Amino acid sequence: MSRERRRSSPTSVAPDVLAELYSGQSVALLQELHILTRDARLHQDSRRKLKQVTHLLQFIVPLLQQALQARGDVVTALHACDTATDDAIDFALQRQAQAIVVVPCWQAEVAAVLRRHKALQLARTPLAELWRHPLHTREFGSQVTNVMRCLRLEAMGYDVTVTELVGWEHSLKNELILAQRTGRRKRSAAERLARMLDELGLAELRARFAVA
Repeated sequence: MSRERRRSSPTSVAPDVLAELYSGQSVALLQELHILTRDARLHQDSRRKLKQVTHLLQFIVPLLQQALQARGDVVTALHACDTATDDAIDFALQRQAQAIVVVPCWQAEVAAVLRRHKALQLARTPLAELWRHPLHTREFGSQVTNVMRCLRLEAMGYDVTVTELVGWEHSLKNELILAQRTGRRKRSAAERLARMLDELGLAELRARFAVA
């Protein structure tokens, strides 16, 4: 996709909106995604979302070019809530996608398990203080979820990079996980993932983070 700004486009799109778009971007698709309004306008929240999409494209476009040459797939998910990110990862692994680019959002599954076994873990290890309070449980659960996702991808033959998508002023859900397939599985990553599940009392989620 060209990084050049649009030089011409439908007259129904306001000039200030055109300034935000890149060559080849579909106005109709952005409207379907509710980033642009029906009259092709932007409001404050959708302007932030468009900025996130644009930043995500900066990571994806080079990967798409590589994947097209290799006749492989690129799977991406922007702010797929809770286990929907894991569904995207599962889909990518099944297809042996060349690249996986996900920005997770609102992760509750691991936090719920941590909360359920909190009393047992507090009696077992002082590290459980990290998620004793509800707010900490939510934040710690989110962090643990992404760490285990990265370990799973490494165990399944991907090189993984974790970075920020955009500035924190645009989104609090800002962690971008980028995985590129090498085909070299890392047994040590699988072992560390298994230990994390056991140590944190998350063994019941072993199927969610399965390494096949």
